Amino acid sequence: MKFKRCKMVGLVLALAISGFSQAGVSAHDIDKLDHSLTPLGAEMKGNGKTGWEKIPAWTGGLTVADAPRNYRPPAHHPDPFAGEKPLLVINAENMEKYKEYLGEGVQAMLKEYPQQFYIQVYPSHRTLAIPARIAENTKRCASTARLNGWAMDGCVGGTPFPIPYGTNSEQAQEILWNHITRYRGIYVVRRASEVAVQPNGSFSLATNDQEIYFKYYDPKIKSLADLDNKLFYFMSLQLAPARLAGGAVLVWETLDQCREPRKAWGYNAGQRRVRQAPNLSYDTPIADADGLRTADDTDMFNGAPDRYQWRLIGKKEMVVPYNDYELSSPRVSYKELLQPDVMNPRYMRWEMHRVWIIEGTLMPGKRHIYSKRRFYVDEDSWSILEADQYDMRGALWRVSLAFPKEFWEVPMMWSTADAYFDLQAHRYHVMGLTNESATDFDATRPPPGDEYFTPSALRRRGDR
Repeated sequence: MKFKRCKMVGLVLALAISGFSQAGVSAHDIDKLDHSLTPLGAEMKGNGKTGWEKIPAWTGGLTVADAPRNYRPPAHHPDPFAGEKPLLVINAENMEKYKEYLGEGVQAMLKEYPQQFYIQVYPSHRTLAIPARIAENTKRCASTARLNGWAMDGCVGGTPFPIPYGTNSEQAQEILWNHITRYRGIYVVRRASEVAVQPNGSFSLATNDQEIYFKYYDPKIKSLADLDNKLFYFMSLQLAPARLAGGAVLVWETLDQCREPRKAWGYNAGQRRVRQAPNLSYDTPIADADGLRTADDTDMFNGAPDRYQWRLIGKKEMVVPYNDYELSSPRVSYKELLQPDVMNPRYMRWEMHRVWIIEGTLMPGKRHIYSKRRFYVDEDSWSILEADQYDMRGALWRVSLAFPKEFWEVPMMWSTADAYFDLQAHRYHVMGLTNESATDFDATRPPPGDEYFTPSALRRRGDR
C-alpha cells in the first residue's frame, strides 16, 4: 500500500501543481527537429560570439569519421582536442567578472578553495552525436510522450520531451525525465573505481566490474509493455578493497518508481548468500561514498521526482564541464588527480554551452536531507552537468559536477566521472574513475538479455 499511496499522492500533487499533461507539441514544432533544432531538441545555431564566449553551431557531433583514426575500443579515448590551450582562466580573484556564466555552486567552490580550484575555459565543441535510430524514436516521442502523475508515459527508445511544453512546472519535470532517460548506449561494461577523499587528501579506492543493460534503448523493445517498467539493469562485482572482494550487487531500475520501486540485491561472498537490499532510494546514504552521496544523487539525479515541487528557471549560456577526455586519461594517475578539497583542476576542461536550469523545492510534509536542488542540464545531451544542493537551513551544502565526453564509437555522450563536493566538511566523492583501469567503457557488445540480470545470476557472478 505504501507505493500505491505514493502513486496516488503524487498524482494529486502533480494535478494541483501542473495538471495532467497531455501530448501537445504541434506538428510545426516537431518539424523543427533536425532542421532549426538538433535531433534531440537543442538549438542548432551558435550564439554568434567569438573567443571563449563562442558557442558554435551543431553540425552532427563527433563521430567515428571525425575521431582520431588510431582508436580501437575499449581502449582509453585519445583526446581529440589535445592541442588546444585555455582561452581564459577563472579563479577566485577574477570570478566577479565572470560569475554570470557560473552556477552558484561553482562560484562557492572558487570562494571556498581559492588556492586549490580554478576553471580553465577552452574552445567549445558541440560533440554530441547519436545513432539515427535514436533520432527517429525521439521525433516520434515528441508527439506521444506525456507526464502521468510523477511518471513519464508514451515513449520508449528515445528522448521523451525534446521540445518541453506545458506549464512551467511541467517543462521542468519533462527536462528532468529527459536526463533520466537520456541515451547512453544499450549495454555497457566497465571496470571503474569510486573514492571518498578526506580533508587531508587520503583516500582508499573501491573498484568494481560493472555491467549496465539499458533496456529502454534495446531496439527489440517496441513499447512500454515490452519494457515491463525496467529502465535498466545494473550488476557490479566488487574487486577492491580486499575485505569486500567477491561481493556483488544487482539493481533493477524501474521507469515509474512510484508504481514499482527499484529492486536491489546484494551477494555476500563470505556467507555465499544473496539478500534483497532494503530501501535504496531518495536520501538513503551510499556506503561506498562515505555518506557523501545519496541514492538519488547518483548520476546527478535518478529515481522518483515526487518529493519536490519543480520549476523551470530558464535556458542560459554558461561555462560548464565538457569534453573531459584528459580527466580520464591513463596518463593521469589517481594520486595526481585526487588532491585535498577538490580534484586537480589542471585536468578539468570547461567550455561555454547552453543549459536548461531547473529547481526542485522540497514539498511540505516530504522528507529529504536537501531542502532544494538546482540542476544545470546540457541542451545537447540532456545530461545534468552541475547540481547545487541546499541543506534544511537553505544554505548551499554540496556541489556535484559531471564531466562528460562523447564516446564516438557508439556514438553517445556520458560522463567520464561524477564528483560530489561537500563544502561544509571539505570532503568529496568521485565515481566512474577509469584512469588506472586497462580499458575504458566498452559499449560495443550485444546485450545479454533479462535472464542475465537475476538474483541467481548474481550469485553465480559473485562465486567466480
